[in-house]
Amino acid sequence: MTTPVFALTFVESARLWLLLGVAALGISFLILQRRQATYAVRFTNLSLLDSVAPKRPGYRRYVPAALMLLALAGMVGAFAKPARDVRVPRERATIMMAIDTSLSMEATDVAPNRLQAAQNAAKEFVRLLPPRLNVGLVTFNGTAVVKVAPTQDREELLAAIDQLRLGERTAIGEAIYASLEAINSAPKSDDGQKVPARIVLMSDGETTSGRPDAQAAAAAKKANVPVSTIAFGTADGVIDLPGQDGPIPVPVNPAALAKVANATNGTAFTAATGNELKRVYEDIGSSVGYTTELKDITGTFVGASLLVLFVCAVSSQLWFSRLP
Repeated sequence: MTTPVFALTFVESARLWLLLGVAALGISFLILQRRQATYAVRFTNLSLLDSVAPKRPGYRRYVPAALMLLALAGMVGAFAKPARDVRVPRERATIMMAIDTSLSMEATDVAPNRLQAAQNAAKEFVRLLPPRLNVGLVTFNGTAVVKVAPTQDREELLAAIDQLRLGERTAIGEAIYASLEAINSAPKSDDGQKVPARIVLMSDGETTSGRPDAQAAAAAKKANVPVSTIAFGTADGVIDLPGQDGPIPVPVNPAALAKVANATNGTAFTAATGNELKRVYEDIGSSVGYTTELKDITGTFVGASLLVLFVCAVSSQLWFSRLP
């Protein structure tokens, strides 16, 4: 399945200079028509002309010529090898989703809370990815766990996302390492080559346990696996913990996640609402799940030009009893 993105280009764009010849034909036709009209007015007895030929072609005399010029322009466009960009689903790639399940995900600054909003958006992300991509799931709080190894089974992924459970602390670095290990275990391509891979990491905080972010980011860069990060939540998030006096602030930390993305040639995103998170996942899905290729549409140009020529011939026969 391919999806058009409506970007037209011409592989042999130098050939479009032939359009100047089409334009010259159009200009010469108008000049000749003007000269004939001037000659008729200057040398013809107009009253006699009205009685002999009361019906004049008017605008109709221009229609076949205009259609002919349009068809010629279309043929020139076909000669220049037109092509358009289309989005093509990637046949093979591995995407690891890493989702923060630290206690701060209980904050209700995002309705109904950060965790449920993250679950809903993550499931939408899974559904929009091409079916032949391998997708896995890592959850992390104080430790990181591979909940689903890279698979094409979307139902298994969706069920695992529904079963997320919260825990203390945040280990972003460990989540990256766990994702890299899962990627290494993913099936290779038919020719034995390693398939492209990417980590999509969503968190609302910063690392409080495990190996440092910078160390994990260096490992991801060495493995040529970009990490796209999503900082989810607001600066006003708070949670209530037993034995604590009053709410505990849990502001999102986009700067820490941006460092990880920048260090791995990934992209850093921020989302302050559930809808924003869904849009971020859609953007990531478009970039990691699809590639843009040029599709030749010369046949379309030729077919359209032939159709215009046919209309040109029919109109000329109906109105003037001759082919143009």
